[in-house]
Amino acid sequence: MDYTNIFIIIFLLGTLSDFIIDQALEAGNFFYRRKHGTDIPAELEGLVEKEKLEKTVAYKNARYFLWIPRITIKTVLSLVLLLSGFYVWLYMFFWNWTGNFYLTVLLFSLVSSIPAAVIDLPFELYREFKIEKDFGFSKMTLGMWIMDSIKELIVSLVLMVPLLCAAVFLLSHLSTWWWLLLGVFYLAFVFLASYIYPVLIAPLFNKFTPLEEGELKDALVKLMQECGFHAKSVFVMDASKRSGHSNAYFTGLGKNKRIVLYDTLIQQLSVEEIVAVLAHELGHYKHKHILKKYCIMIPMVFVVLFAISLLINNPSLYQGFGMLNGSEGLLISEHFKFLGAFLVPVIFGDWLWVVSLISNAASRHDEFQADAFSARLCGSGEPLISALIKLNKENLSELTPPKIYCIFNYDHPPLLERIAAIRNKNEKGGK
Repeated sequence: MDYTNIFIIIFLLGTLSDFIIDQALEAGNFFYRRKHGTDIPAELEGLVEKEKLEKTVAYKNARYFLWIPRITIKTVLSLVLLLSGFYVWLYMFFWNWTGNFYLTVLLFSLVSSIPAAVIDLPFELYREFKIEKDFGFSKMTLGMWIMDSIKELIVSLVLMVPLLCAAVFLLSHLSTWWWLLLGVFYLAFVFLASYIYPVLIAPLFNKFTPLEEGELKDALVKLMQECGFHAKSVFVMDASKRSGHSNAYFTGLGKNKRIVLYDTLIQQLSVEEIVAVLAHELGHYKHKHILKKYCIMIPMVFVVLFAISLLINNPSLYQGFGMLNGSEGLLISEHFKFLGAFLVPVIFGDWLWVVSLISNAASRHDEFQADAFSARLCGSGEPLISALIKLNKENLSELTPPKIYCIFNYDHPPLLERIAAIRNKNEKGGK
């Protein structure tokens, strides 16, 4: 291992910076929560109980104390796997054993993910069956958890195998333009997966039933008609079978587009509040937030793949890991290039916090817009505010996290900022 190699240096700096930033942010949030976590802001006097805030603090602290060893071990494992040459050894083992490019890639991709999964397993079990159960969220049984894990593995294999085979084929036959066609194939695959997800994948894990006739359905149908939003139906998901957390979302494309409400959401909110929540989601549709994200995501896929195509032709990438010892002009074989394509995201992955700062800021902006749209559509922002307060309480979310923590970690604005923005827009009659 050459520790003067630029790729090794980038990896080490990224890993170190990501770890330090995460630790500083989480520790800062912990101490702030310990000091102010049970303070009731003036805006929420009479709406939030002290006991609920104490439970929220305890819940967040429990998750934090589990996060510390989890992220530390994860970081150490990442360093060990890359710097020990494990990935290179594993890839070459399968290559020498099979002599087949496709088998090598498939076996390597599967086995290389095992160490992280094994290390993470006890933390995931403790979170699900200790923390989430202690605070009244998890309804999961061990049998259900095992079945979900098996289903997730099968779905992942069904989705990943075609992508990996396509990457191998294109890399083998189109050494110059493979990245362009792989980008096209990947995007087509993403849209296909989005299309079939509501009818083929999601039902593997939950039961979806059409919302029954009544006041709620009538109100939601009327709301969608006013917005010109056409969905196949409104479905209720049996989320309470697994968790007490609540949510609502849009899913699917084309004729498979549908609205999904957690049954827990229906239990926790009034009809007026659910309408306001759906109006918020429709705000994303009317402001074309999803379309705008696609307009950013699609070119970014090609930019990233193009960058990878350049980097995997750089001998320094392989020399840093002891894979090449020849001259700078040494021809890099195609099966080496796939390993290079695997290593590039590993090397640069811990720098994604920089991208997250931008994407989180954009997402928070979109949420403010959707909140304002809901307030206008419903004639008042108070139903949405009431819903947000209830959901914040029921999900044991923090009321006043530090600003710097939100900048790095929140893709939704914190509760008090959303309430202030909604009321400010209402007073001004703004759009």
